Amino acid sequence: MANHKSALKRARQTIIRRERNKSNKTQMKNAIKVVRSAIDDGDQAKASSLLSMANSIIFKTASKGTIHKRTASRKVSRLAKAANSLKA
Repeated sequence: MANHKSALKRARQTIIRRERNKSNKTQMKNAIKVVRSAIDDGDQAKASSLLSMANSIIFKTASKGTIHKRTASRKVSRLAKAANSLKA
């Protein structure tokens, strides 16, 4: 365990950030899972409406620094590709 005042503060900050990142990442994963299930069901209208919500959550997670911005773009791209495959 840390002994210096600054190290103790750093440990407290790390705990808070870890919890925040975990929450953001879980929220993102759940949004992706809902879109994927709509795609698997073949419900194109539901998938497209959920896709815009998931995009917002994914980019918000990236803006908070929990995931990299390119990772967010890749996830959005793959979700959009899967949703657009229903149209064809």
